[in-house]
Amino acid sequence: MPAPVLLVVAHGSRDPRHASTVHALAARVRAGRPGLRVETGFLDFNAPSVPRLLERLHAQGAHDVVALPLLLTRAFHAKSDIPSVLHEARTRLPLLRVRQAEVLGPSPLLRATLERRLGEAGITPADRRSTGLVLASAGSTDPEAIAVIADIARELRHTGWCAVRPASASAHSSGGFPGTGDAVRALRAEGVRRVAVAPYVLAPGRLPDRIVAGAREAGADILSDVLGPSPEIARLLLDRYDEALVTDRAPLTA
Repeated sequence: MPAPVLLVVAHGSRDPRHASTVHALAARVRAGRPGLRVETGFLDFNAPSVPRLLERLHAQGAHDVVALPLLLTRAFHAKSDIPSVLHEARTRLPLLRVRQAEVLGPSPLLRATLERRLGEAGITPADRRSTGLVLASAGSTDPEAIAVIADIARELRHTGWCAVRPASASAHSSGGFPGTGDAVRALRAEGVRRVAVAPYVLAPGRLPDRIVAGAREAGADILSDVLGPSPEIARLLLDRYDEALVTDRAPLTA
């Protein structure tokens, strides 16, 4: 029997860089496990949509699917949006068996990618003692997602940085975190001379661009790239896929 299809579920964006990044990540996953069928579907803006892709898989006889949310935290899309879409598809396609895998974060592999991007931006381990770090997420009002970002910031503080502050793309969607520019200025006010901003987002788009704008407006010294299609994240996708098979969740019924 063929292995279940890995369906990477991305949010989607009007920014073409978003879909390009998602497809590059899927290609890296395929390269990491030859023979595994890896498809990408989007909740909005991009094609194919998740329902349309599931219809196509069903018509082709690929009835066993692991849907993996391309999300860093468990917030609205993972808890409501995606389960609803998958349930509706299963109702229409009775032969379809869909298991929803866990979101990507938290994971040491995400932090490894974050550190990879900071290194590419010019930060060395020795630099951390004199550098403050702004961990800039897209932002959420979900308490669970907020707690995850706060925990990651606390963990990073113990890896040598002189200070670490969580932030978001904008204070309006932060759930209590300051906007990126405000976090940079707060570190400056505390006497931190060198500030790095690390976007904790997977792909470019509107909210990541706000992070970049806030960092530049506030005069951050270092700005790393988005997490992107790193080898660590490709490995993480395969880990989540394997975990879903081991736990063998029942098909969604609600």
